[in-house]
Amino acid sequence: MSQQINWNTNWRKVASTIYRKPVDSKLFGQSDIDVTELDRFMAMKRKEGVKITYTHIFTILLARCLNEETPQFNTYMKFGRVVPRPSIDVMISVLQADGSMGSVKVEQAHEKSLQELVQFLKTEIADSRKGEESHHKASKNLLAVLPWPFRGWFFSLYKKVVVDWGVSLGTNLSPNSFGSVILTNIGSIGLDTGYPALMPSSTVPLVFVLGGVKKKPVVINDEIVIRNIMTVSVAIDHRVADASHGGKLLKYIKRAIQEPEVYFESKS
Repeated sequence: MSQQINWNTNWRKVASTIYRKPVDSKLFGQSDIDVTELDRFMAMKRKEGVKITYTHIFTILLARCLNEETPQFNTYMKFGRVVPRPSIDVMISVLQADGSMGSVKVEQAHEKSLQELVQFLKTEIADSRKGEESHHKASKNLLAVLPWPFRGWFFSLYKKVVVDWGVSLGTNLSPNSFGSVILTNIGSIGLDTGYPALMPSSTVPLVFVLGGVKKKPVVINDEIVIRNIMTVSVAIDHRVADASHGGKLLKYIKRAIQEPEVYFESKS
């Protein structure tokens, strides 16, 4: 973003004071989006040998929207002030072989092409499922090895310093360890929709959930047609962003997936 942004408006100062993360500072949203053209585009790319999924598509869309239209989601709170992050990173939830959840962080995701992201995630997800540690997993393992009640004391200290104050305690324990936004695809495990939670151990202000896809009747040009519809939902930290920013995000995504060839070819 080339324009100058006043991150700490009067409203942002008030919001950071009256809300406490993440107990009562959450905004939730849900929307049905038409992925018919996107499905056709993905099928075409697979025939070309590029094995893309919804996760690849939405990783890039979210990152580019944060870069171009909604930089408010690429921030965190530090000593009661909104601070922009140094990079735009997307944390993707990954289902492990044992059924537990892991994660992969895509750094500077807005700069990647679909082809680059496919190759990157192929390698990273394979490593994650083999048990190689990410920042997220390293942090969890550090907490797990501590005996009770030291776990609670350590987490309280970590949460106060890193999450509430926005101060780094090292590479694995910093406000940027979990990226700018968390993306999870619950549709891939059979759930139609979900109601995300803002992770209490992170400073991430946006969680974006991809739900299931179903054929539904919709009205286009006053005619009822059958389209592929996906339900997406979001949780937003109200201290750094508002519902209007969530609306801009969804509008951006809806525009992009109506003409995916034009969007991805012109921006790659």
